[in-house]
Amino acid sequence: MNKLKVLAIAALTAAAAPSAEACTNLIAGKKATTDGSVMVTYAADSHNLYGMLTHTPAAFHRPGEMRKVIEWDTNKPLGEIPQPERTYNVVGNMNEHQLAIGESTWGGHRELVDTTGTAIIDYGSLIQIALERARTAREAIDLMGELVNKYGYASSGESFSIADKNEVWVMEMIGKGAEKGAVWIAVRIPDDAISGHANEPRIRKVNMKDKENVKYSKDVISFARKRGYFSGKDEDFSFADAYSKHEPDKRRSCDARVWSYFRRFKPEADKYYDWCVGKSDEPMPLYIIPDKKVSLKDMEWSMRDHYEGTPLDMTKDVGAGPNHVPYRWRPADFEVDGKTYSMERAIATQQTGWSFVSQSRDWLPDPVGGILWFGTDDTNTSVYMPFYCGMTEIPAELEHGDVNNFSFDSNFWMTNWVANQAYNRYDLMIPDIRKVQEPLEEKYRSSREARDKELADMVNAGHYADYVASVNKEGAEIAREATDAYRELGKYLFVKFMDGNIKYTDKDGKFKVTKHGIPQYPKFGGYDKKYYENIVRETGDHLLVK
Repeated sequence: MNKLKVLAIAALTAAAAPSAEACTNLIAGKKATTDGSVMVTYAADSHNLYGMLTHTPAAFHRPGEMRKVIEWDTNKPLGEIPQPERTYNVVGNMNEHQLAIGESTWGGHRELVDTTGTAIIDYGSLIQIALERARTAREAIDLMGELVNKYGYASSGESFSIADKNEVWVMEMIGKGAEKGAVWIAVRIPDDAISGHANEPRIRKVNMKDKENVKYSKDVISFARKRGYFSGKDEDFSFADAYSKHEPDKRRSCDARVWSYFRRFKPEADKYYDWCVGKSDEPMPLYIIPDKKVSLKDMEWSMRDHYEGTPLDMTKDVGAGPNHVPYRWRPADFEVDGKTYSMERAIATQQTGWSFVSQSRDWLPDPVGGILWFGTDDTNTSVYMPFYCGMTEIPAELEHGDVNNFSFDSNFWMTNWVANQAYNRYDLMIPDIRKVQEPLEEKYRSSREARDKELADMVNAGHYADYVASVNKEGAEIAREATDAYRELGKYLFVKFMDGNIKYTDKDGKFKVTKHGIPQYPKFGGYDKKYYENIVRETGDHLLVK
């Protein structure tokens, strides 16, 4: 049997980080997408997370064989559980049956974090074990509920996106403090709807009698009553409001990310802005029916959002500086004259380790229908690379590494190199980044139809070994191509913008030289008018030319 590799996803738990502002999931049902695929996105955000793709091979297990459970955030051994007879192939956050799972942490009532000392299933292991053992979203939900009931839940409040080739669900869960297990609820997102969650619980009043579209732990309401979190009628129960608080600052840093996604596809969703900034207590709904269908490209670019074109636009306020940088260094909160303020928190953020857009497609064989579009580091500057769910070898550029050891052969480090240069001179550098990023992604997207057919023919003809060899080979080529391109891009940006200057280039991006063959004298970028005005307001006549 192949030794299991532990899938490492880092998200900040409430006990470990303020506000639990970590990860973002966006969702689209199959009738809400342009090609009929079920799509889920996930950004794994942490200031200490290395961006790598992981693999757990399919395996058969002997009776009595045990699986070690390792806490994802800390790498701490939590315990062991028995292995089933069979586990499935898992690539990143998708398994061979096109099942994909993402998450976001919201913390909730701190007293509900396990105090029994016996819980051994943290949220990350819960995801990984479900991917290893479940074939559908419904199977995954039932299994996740069984696991925490039997072995205890070792994390704080979590939302999970759980998708297969036919449907997608949002599941929300929180522990029971001094009692073993967890309470949870899961709601099926309608096929023609879009949804999302970003470190806030989102499931409120639902029809608890709708067994086809709603699942929940048997004590989800009674436990809330017992703890004094809820006292109304059963039909008025709201999981989100019973198990968490929704202060305006948290709505703005969390729910606003989902709002920004909603408004892209339904302008009427602008009305939920008031909820996000604390002007209204009417919650934003779990899902909406979009006015237009969502494409794969739309989902990729939704993950690159900095609230552009909204009142929260991070390129517009003074914090963006003269180069309109849509990033703010942590800590997000700061104090001036005894008052506390907070920077915006958009979907695209510098501390992302890796992200994905998953596609599950019911018209193709499972090994072909499931694609994980995977990127490392900041979603805004990464390249989403397609990897099929039947892949069995991880490209060298996406293998294990860490944030303390730089490598020119690592996709994570090359994407970081490019992004970190742009963080200082964003408006000047981002056009050059797009010239490399966009053609690569368009190439990968446009080639999928022919590639899908080729791979489906192999699988349908029973040539599975040929399929595996083919997707492994293509995955390696794509990762190498994207990494090589960004290595060259990093060099190019460094040379072009060296010392605050901007070197002249021709229409092909090549640096210009004089007729005598030496580099042309560069131009000076300077700063924008607003920046100069701020200097004068701050310094008065100190810099005045007399």
